[in-house]
Amino acid sequence: MNFETIAAISTAFGTAGISVIRVSGEKAIQEVNKIFKGRDLTKVKSHTLHYGHIMNEDGSLLDEVMVAVMRKPKTFTAEDVVEVSTHGGILITQKVLERILSQDIRLAEPGEFSERAYLNGRIDLVQAESIMDLIHAKSEQAMKLATLGVNKETSNLIRSLRSKLLTIIAQIEVNIDYPEYDDAIVMSKEIIGPKTEELIKEIDHVLDESYKNQLIRDGVKTAIIGKPNVGKSSLLNALLNEEKAIVTDIEGTTRDTIEAYINIGGITLKLIDTAGIRETIDIVERIGVDRSKKALHEAELVLLVLDQSKALTKEDKELLEMTKDKRRIIIANKADLPKALSMEEVIPISTLTKYGLKDLEKAILKKLELEDLNSRDLNYLSNMRHIMKVKEARASLQNVMRSIALDMPVDVYAIDLTQSWQALGEILGENYAEGLLDELFSKFCLGK
Repeated sequence: MNFETIAAISTAFGTAGISVIRVSGEKAIQEVNKIFKGRDLTKVKSHTLHYGHIMNEDGSLLDEVMVAVMRKPKTFTAEDVVEVSTHGGILITQKVLERILSQDIRLAEPGEFSERAYLNGRIDLVQAESIMDLIHAKSEQAMKLATLGVNKETSNLIRSLRSKLLTIIAQIEVNIDYPEYDDAIVMSKEIIGPKTEELIKEIDHVLDESYKNQLIRDGVKTAIIGKPNVGKSSLLNALLNEEKAIVTDIEGTTRDTIEAYINIGGITLKLIDTAGIRETIDIVERIGVDRSKKALHEAELVLLVLDQSKALTKEDKELLEMTKDKRRIIIANKADLPKALSMEEVIPISTLTKYGLKDLEKAILKKLELEDLNSRDLNYLSNMRHIMKVKEARASLQNVMRSIALDMPVDVYAIDLTQSWQALGEILGENYAEGLLDELFSKFCLGK
């Protein structure tokens, strides 16, 4: 493949100790060498670091730099790569980049270095996406998930499923193309059926565990729901251990949703403190109530807050009915006051004294089935694109089982088995729809 030589700032743009500008492509070394005063970069060994200066067009000194030279194919992009470490000022970094771009080098598109690494066979698509997951990881467990992807562990999981599929497909093809071959196993529905069922069960397990991984990777949308003045905002503040939301004794103080992030046991919760849900003629409060209902609809976890010092009201009962099909935890707040609420399976807490907050955190992890992350096998999927492709592969296997039930010819099974194999291949990027790469890599940061 012949690509133009590209460059971009690879470190965060701002004031820092150093900034790194990455250059990749066939002309990377020779073009940077034209503006570098020090060693002749075209003659140095690969993977070496060199001190010198980037020079202005008029021959004056622009910046004192360190330049790393890495020759293909043992580089991130599998192309020649030069990395220029400049002083970390905003202006000087921009000036050095402009000087580099004055050569036969263009500015890289977002994610273009990673895209080249993929197109040059250096990484697969799962690894490329995992790089961005690693950069944006919000918790230690999310970082571990991304690391598994970068190190090909996740890719190997998919390759194992594809290998099992390919074995069945190959044996069917041998039967069809070489019926006279005595040593070939005759692939009847009695053999294909159990093998397909086994693969469906394996995929079901992968999907079940992958859903939990998705919660680890993306965090859990958690709506704090309740009628006015039960302590929703106080719960948000208590969990965050800061005064994020305004708290008063006046009903309807919270008029809009308030969002915050908290890490519990390695899981990131996106907490959404909502306006109290009740009938109201106040126009502004009604908008807040509508947003609360929207947050409830979109939530992956609901923390339903009740007032333990009062009996259930009509509004409480409506909220209990409204949330009955959601993954929810019922919280009885104001445990420091005399008890008037009689309900089972509630978590008693006091946002005033912080009583019960640890029990609540344990209940959250249990509800998410993520109690012991440190001993859990994380080598499953977490990316929605990957999960949807596995579901697509599973659907094709279900078609095989339907064909078997209808006593269709064996060669019909091979069509759906091949579609399942191809769907899994799209996860790795071994075959992909047109435009997929542009969509995926456009989400990467510039310089990665």
